[in-house]
Amino acid sequence: MTILRQYIIPLLIGLVFLFAWVAVSVRIFLPADMAAPAPIGIQILSSKAIVTG
Repeated sequence: MTILRQYIIPLLIGLVFLFAWVAVSVRIFLPADMAAPAPIGIQILSSKAIVTG
């Protein structure tokens, strides 16, 4: 139990932090249109216009 508390759990916490840090940092290198948040709502695609609702 001591090994789990002293080594494994801190390692898992560090890996989760590192993954989140990389996921947030990689947005710097994305094109501007991909770094924006996803739109909320339904998009209906047609040949003339895009309508969001």
